[in-house]
Amino acid sequence: MCVRAAIYRTTGPARDVLELVELEVPDPRAGEVRVAISASGVNPTDWKARAGLTGRTPDDFQVPHHDGAGRVDAIGPGVTGLAVGQRVWLYLAAADNRYGTAAEFAVVPAHKVVPLPDNASDELGACLGVPALTAAYCLGGDPGAVRGRTVLVAGGAGAVGHFAIELAKHAGARVVTTVSSEEKAELARAAGADLVLDYRQEDVAERVLASVGRVDRIVEVALASNIDIDAAVLAPDATIAVYAGESEQPRIPILQLAMANASIKFALMYRVSPSDFQRLSSWTNAAIEADALSALPVADYDLDDVVAAQVAVEKGAIGKVLVRP
Repeated sequence: MCVRAAIYRTTGPARDVLELVELEVPDPRAGEVRVAISASGVNPTDWKARAGLTGRTPDDFQVPHHDGAGRVDAIGPGVTGLAVGQRVWLYLAAADNRYGTAAEFAVVPAHKVVPLPDNASDELGACLGVPALTAAYCLGGDPGAVRGRTVLVAGGAGAVGHFAIELAKHAGARVVTTVSSEEKAELARAAGADLVLDYRQEDVAERVLASVGRVDRIVEVALASNIDIDAAVLAPDATIAVYAGESEQPRIPILQLAMANASIKFALMYRVSPSDFQRLSSWTNAAIEADALSALPVADYDLDDVVAAQVAVEKGAIGKVLVRP
């Protein structure tokens, strides 16, 4: 099957290495599924891989983008639980696989293909993937981990932060989040955060302690920048779950963390097991079915404009960037 797809053969700037081609996409082998892509979600990890920041280079070529939504087009031998024509969402499609979602069709391992609930749009489905599953992982992997607890979400207007707020609220947690502008504050409030703080304008630790007391779990996007705040607000046995890296090395206040008996947990989703992903995607789908998850404001790009789409994410676009094959 010959399809339109974006690819890169070597890493570098988007304008230099991304190209649109006619690509032969194979039939799915044992354990694989071919999906007709309706929308491809762009994440920071996608442009970082293309730029060469992850240390991996393509084997011949790479179709970028991990996340997407569409319909099952063909099923390989041994695959169960999916049917041709079924609406689905995908995660980490381009991890150890050259056929990512920036194409009309993608061929991916079946465990990375999740049924999309009937009440969810393709737009929401394409926004899930890495952000929603990362959020669920950072929250402890199931609703019981945060039910009745207080959660601090750093960067509540980002994709991971957005889903962390919604999943935590649906689980029955009280949620505090930080943002850097009023525009982002509106997004965090719309997601359901109980308290939204502008970290550029307020003393976050002081406000958290005065408003909600100590927190049981922190979903952290910038450990080096926020570690002092985190340490100041930790409840006993709290967890800081870190899902993004920084060039700056954090200075860990060991005494404060030790006195709280706190843990720092890192969330590198490429290392999460298929069984854990099944648990995370089940939680995500249950929240969707309860109408508890929503898409961030979407900026749509045609496949022809994949360079502009990746550049927008690289420059820190607010909301979610989707590519429509």
